[in-house]
Amino acid sequence: MTTPDHQSPLPDASRPEARDRIYRSPAGIAGGVLLLLIVGWLGFDALVSGHGRTPWLALAGLILIVPLVTAFTLRPAVYANEDRLRVRNPLRVIVLPWSKVASLRSHYSNEVTDTSGTKYQLWAVPVSLRARKKAARQSAQGAAGRGGDGRSSSLGRASAFGRSAVTDAPVRPETDRIMDDLRELAENRAAAESAQGEVTVRWAYEVMGPALAGLVVLAILLATG
Repeated sequence: MTTPDHQSPLPDASRPEARDRIYRSPAGIAGGVLLLLIVGWLGFDALVSGHGRTPWLALAGLILIVPLVTAFTLRPAVYANEDRLRVRNPLRVIVLPWSKVASLRSHYSNEVTDTSGTKYQLWAVPVSLRARKKAARQSAQGAAGRGGDGRSSSLGRASAFGRSAVTDAPVRPETDRIMDDLRELAENRAAAESAQGEVTVRWAYEVMGPALAGLVVLAILLATG
C-alpha cells in the first residue's frame, strides 16, 4: 500500500509556491528497515568477532549491500505537483513535465510513458493484485447489500456520521486511486505554461558509487583468498 505524505514547496517567484504530493510504499519502507537491521546486526557481529579476513569481507559486503537495500526499499518515491511528475526510482530520478506525459498505465506494474514512447516504472506505487481482488470482493458485497430494485438494504443505511455505509461507487485499491489522481493532474495540467519542458533523467551515482566500490573490494578479497 502506498500513502501520500506532505512535503516542502517548490520555489517559483512568478506564482504561488506549488506543493508536492509525495507517494511512498509503507510496506517497502518497513521491509527495508527490517533488512537493514538484519544486515547491520550480522555485519557488525562479523566485524567484531570475526577472525582473519572475515571482518574485511563483512565490511565489503556491508558497503555493497546497504546502498542497494536502501535504494530498492527506502529510496523510491513519486512527487507530483501542478507542474511536473518526479519519479525517484532505485537507480534513477526521472522528471517529466505534465506536457511530456503521454499516459499513466496500471497492469502488473504502474508506469508512466512520455511522449517519445519511453516507459518508466513507478517503484513507489507498486501494484497489489491481492488488494485488487479484495476491492473486487468488497464491491461485489456492496452490490449484494443493495436490493434488486437498486435501493440500499439495511447495510446501506446512513451511518452516525451522516454517510451511507454502502455507496454506489466501486471500491478501488489505494494504488489505483493514486494513479487516477496522477492521470487527472496530467490531463488538467498538460497545456499549462508552467508544465512545459523536457524530460530529464539522472542516474543515482550516490547509490551506484558505494555499491560498486563494495563490489570491487569484495571481488579483490575473494580473488586473493
